[in-house]
Amino acid sequence: MTKKDLVVLPDVQSSEDRRNLPIQRVGIKGVEAPVLVKSLGGSQHTVADVEFAVSLPGDKKGTHMSRFWTLLEGIDEPLAPVMMVGVMKDMLASLRSTGGHIRFEFPFFIEKAAPISGMKSTMNYKVVLSAEADDGKIVVTQKVTAPVTSLCPCSKEISKYGAHNQRSKLSVAAVLETNFPIEKQVKLIEECASCPVWGLLKRTDEKYVTEHAYENPKFVEDLVRDVAIRCIDEPAILAFKVEAENFESIHNHSAFAIITYDKREHS
Repeated sequence: MTKKDLVVLPDVQSSEDRRNLPIQRVGIKGVEAPVLVKSLGGSQHTVADVEFAVSLPGDKKGTHMSRFWTLLEGIDEPLAPVMMVGVMKDMLASLRSTGGHIRFEFPFFIEKAAPISGMKSTMNYKVVLSAEADDGKIVVTQKVTAPVTSLCPCSKEISKYGAHNQRSKLSVAAVLETNFPIEKQVKLIEECASCPVWGLLKRTDEKYVTEHAYENPKFVEDLVRDVAIRCIDEPAILAFKVEAENFESIHNHSAFAIITYDKREHS
């Protein structure tokens, strides 16, 4: 086959659209892909749910969806906040757009030793690493969600013995401009709970967990406030959203609290 035999196919996506309605976000989602994620001392393999999107001018028919896949397949370094900026710049240049959205949601695994027995087990934490671009400004957010234990201060105060406690979900969505280890973000969260949780506990560990939680009662309001103070004191975090949800053990509902804070507005 010679060059003369090649058929030139029309580029429909690049054609003009006379409706002239801009689209804020168009792309691909629901993509599951194996990825490397930066960790303390190296990286770990996991599987991410991926989204890529760009803004589209009103006079353009469509975007080139295949280029999102090309971009994803071309990522050859562990996911981390700083590298997300580079991925976003590459996407905007490839799609010739001024606005973009990238999101990786994945489980992150940490080996933890039980507090007394030292027995090791693996805990998984939900992480969302995302980047947003608007007119050249790129914002990267790293959200980590950890299960923790919370024990009710009111229940402890009014009861002759015992206090109701529950598993809680505590998360920090941190705006970053430098890499911040996921393990460090997990530790920041867990240290603000009544007690962390573990995958494997022996009886001596169960005794410790029960007593430690009892000595550290926390309302859902206490959880978000204590985490927020830690985030304010962490130089790597520019802004954050802290969310807590208690899956109440004596009620048929959950209790929740949210704090948002931007240190750049308070400097």
